[in-house]
Amino acid sequence: QIGMSDAVAAAEPEEEEKKSFFKKLKSIVPPANERKKLLPLALMFFCILFNYTILRDTKDVLMVTAPKSGAEVIPFIKTYVNLPTAIGFTAVYAKLCDKLEQKDVFYACTVPFLFFFAIFAWGIFPNTSWLHPHGFVDAIASHLPAGFSAPLSIIRNWSYAVFYVMAEMWGSVVASLLFWGFANEVTTVDEAKKYYPLFGMGANVALIFSGQYVKWVSRMRASLPPGVDPWGVSLKYLMAAVVGCGALMTGIFSYMQRCVMTDPACVDQEKRKNRAKKKKVKMGMRESAKFLMNSPYIRDLATLVISYGMCINIVEVSWKAKLKQAYPDPNAYSSFMGNFSSATGAVTLIMMLLGRTIFEKFGWRKAALVTPSVRNITIERSQRSILFVYWIYSSGIDMAAFYAQITNLSLLLFIPQ
Repeated sequence: QIGMSDAVAAAEPEEEEKKSFFKKLKSIVPPANERKKLLPLALMFFCILFNYTILRDTKDVLMVTAPKSGAEVIPFIKTYVNLPTAIGFTAVYAKLCDKLEQKDVFYACTVPFLFFFAIFAWGIFPNTSWLHPHGFVDAIASHLPAGFSAPLSIIRNWSYAVFYVMAEMWGSVVASLLFWGFANEVTTVDEAKKYYPLFGMGANVALIFSGQYVKWVSRMRASLPPGVDPWGVSLKYLMAAVVGCGALMTGIFSYMQRCVMTDPACVDQEKRKNRAKKKKVKMGMRESAKFLMNSPYIRDLATLVISYGMCINIVEVSWKAKLKQAYPDPNAYSSFMGNFSSATGAVTLIMMLLGRTIFEKFGWRKAALVTPSVRNITIERSQRSILFVYWIYSSGIDMAAFYAQITNLSLLLFIPQ
C-alpha cells in the first residue's frame, strides 16, 4: 500500500504538468467565435498582399523596360499621374461612402481593379503596337529639349503608366483603406491587440510566396516555342493569379457579410445597428484636410509617411536604373524582382520577430536610426553595392512602415464606433 501511494503521489505532478501544458496550448488557440472571423480575415489579407507584390513587381518591369523609357520616369508618374489620381479617388470614395453601405463601397472599389488587370493582360498589352503613339511622340520629341524625355515616355507608353497607377492604388486603396477599415469593423480592440501583429507577419509570408510565383512565371520563357512573346505569356499568368486571388478575396468578404457580420457571437449586433443609424458628418475636401491637420497624431503620421516616400523615391530611381542595365529583358527583370520580393519578405519577417527585443533594449529612436544610417554609409562607400544596399534598406524600411501602420490602426481602433 505504501508503494502504491508513493506511485500515485509521483504520478500526480506529471498529470498536473500535462494539464498545465494543455491549458497553455488551449489559451494560445483562439476560441471558435474568434477563429470564425480571424481565419477569413487572414486569408483575405494574404490574397491582397499576394496581389500587391505581383502588381508592384510588374508595374516596374513595364515602365522601366518599356521602349525609350527607364527608371527616370518613375518620379514623373508618381508626381503628375499618381498623385492627382489619388486625390481624385479620395473625392470619389467620400461620395461613395455617403451614398452606399460599407459593403457596397468595398465591391465598388475592388471589382474595377480586377476588371482592369484582366483587360490589360488580354486586351491592351497584345495591342500596344498600335495603341501607343510612338510616331506622334517622336515627332514632338524632335522639337523639344532632351529634358522632356521622361514626360514624353509616359505619353508614349500611356497604358503602362495607367497600369502603374492602378497597381499603386491597389496597395493604397484595397490593402490600407478597405481591408483595415473592414478589419476594424469586425474585430474588437482586445482582439486587434492580439492578432493584428500576426496579420503583419502573414503579409511578409505573402511576399515570399508571391515572389516565388513571379520568378516561376518569368522563367517559363525557356519552354515557349519561337515566335511567341514570352513577356506577354508571363503577364497573362501573373494577371490570372491577380484576378483569381481577387475573386477569392471578394468571395471571402461576401461570406463574412453573410455569416460573420450577422453572428452575435462574432460581432456586437447592437453596436452595429447604432453605427448604421448614426448620421454621417459630411465634409468637403477642404474641411476634411483641416480636420485631419488639427490632430497632432495624424500630422506626425503624415510626416512619417511623407519621409518614407521621399527616401524610397530617392533610392529607387538610381537602383532601378542600374537594375535595367543588368536585366534589360522584361522576364529577366521580373525574375530578379520575384527573388527580391521573397528575400525582402523573409528578412522583414525575421526583423519583425526580433523587433520587440530590439525596441525594448535600445528604444525606438536607436532602432529607427539603423535603417537610414546603413543606407547613407553604404551608398557613400560604393555605387557597386547599391543592389545589396537597397535590399537591406527596403527590409528595414518595411519594418518601420509596418510599425507605423500598426500605430495608425491603433488610432483607428480607439475612435468611438
